[in-house]
Amino acid sequence: MLKFLDPQRIHRTALIPREGVVSHRLESANVAENLFFEPDLIENIYEPVSRPMERTDFDAPILLKASRAVANVVRATGAMLRLIKRVRTEKFDLVFCNGTTANFAGGAIAAITGVPVIWHVLYPSVAPPIRRLHSALAAGRNVRSIICVSRATETQFSNCRQKVRAIQTALDIAEFDSGAVKPVLRDEFGLAPQTVVFGSHGRILPRKGFIELIRAARIVIDALTDEQRARCRFVIFGDTPEDMRPDHLEECRALVRELGLAEWVIFAGFRPDVRAYVADFDVAVVPSVYEDPLPRAVMEAMALSKPVIAFRMGGIGEMIDDGVEGKLVTGAPPDIKGLADACLAYFGDETLRRRQGDAARRRIEKDFNAVNHGTVLQAEMERVVSLHEGSAAI
Repeated sequence: MLKFLDPQRIHRTALIPREGVVSHRLESANVAENLFFEPDLIENIYEPVSRPMERTDFDAPILLKASRAVANVVRATGAMLRLIKRVRTEKFDLVFCNGTTANFAGGAIAAITGVPVIWHVLYPSVAPPIRRLHSALAAGRNVRSIICVSRATETQFSNCRQKVRAIQTALDIAEFDSGAVKPVLRDEFGLAPQTVVFGSHGRILPRKGFIELIRAARIVIDALTDEQRARCRFVIFGDTPEDMRPDHLEECRALVRELGLAEWVIFAGFRPDVRAYVADFDVAVVPSVYEDPLPRAVMEAMALSKPVIAFRMGGIGEMIDDGVEGKLVTGAPPDIKGLADACLAYFGDETLRRRQGDAARRRIEKDFNAVNHGTVLQAEMERVVSLHEGSAAI
């Protein structure tokens, strides 16, 4: 998004919690005039003060967890005060908030400073205990625009529908071009060229449907001949973040062992850049079993000319035309048998895979091109600032 804003018109200051993969990508792409870190904008109330959250911290003694929670409230309060001071001192015309935590922070900034705020909504809902606060912040006068990436994300704003703008996310189609990416998956895992790879990538969480994918894989393998089984693999990239429990990746591995699928299901771990791996997929599977707003995994696979199998959930149906760029499984979710049937259809039809993969790339070029996306977002930013300046003049 930052890359395709005009730096002559938009001065880009980016805030992220800490150094890491994201900051390195921002710096290497030179997409922000200013980049600063605020590690005290904590992501988990039980996070230790001195280090990132680990899964074992959930089992810390109750007094230790309570002391961490108190310390983190103090930290977060200090971080918000520093952020508010920066917004005022640097005289920002607009604060663009990307995601759940950022939107809550932005709602407070809008209320306290009067600076106009845009929410970029990438989630279908928030937890019940904070829904009332979420609705109140969204309705605040200076939250001027709420950009929803799919219809699945719009329903939570019935109290302020007039603010909602439907703008789908996009990606840099030049970066995700199969002609410019050298595939490495088959070489790394010793898979023969004739092996049909069903690939998935993303965070390994229950709502992402990997349990359903594994159960579908068992049906697929059972339906194949011995010769066909030898050239069928399911490869899954990703992990379960340390600040979430249980370790769903380990649960998935346990199910693979229970179902006797270790020969055919490969857990490949986390990769900061998945392009060279997705480029070696024959078919991408995105098996989300919740109202997934507009999963980037779908976009990335389609941009790399891969047909996508997915349940018709959330915004996925807005990305794929069933039978054109992939297969939408429409049975009552989770329709594991329908997922398996789709995999079997693609396994036996290379022409289908290539035709739909080509169509997927064309769809991304047409509807999910970040160049066009940046133009639309920039126009919305300028509209909001102009509206705010006009009302201030009055």
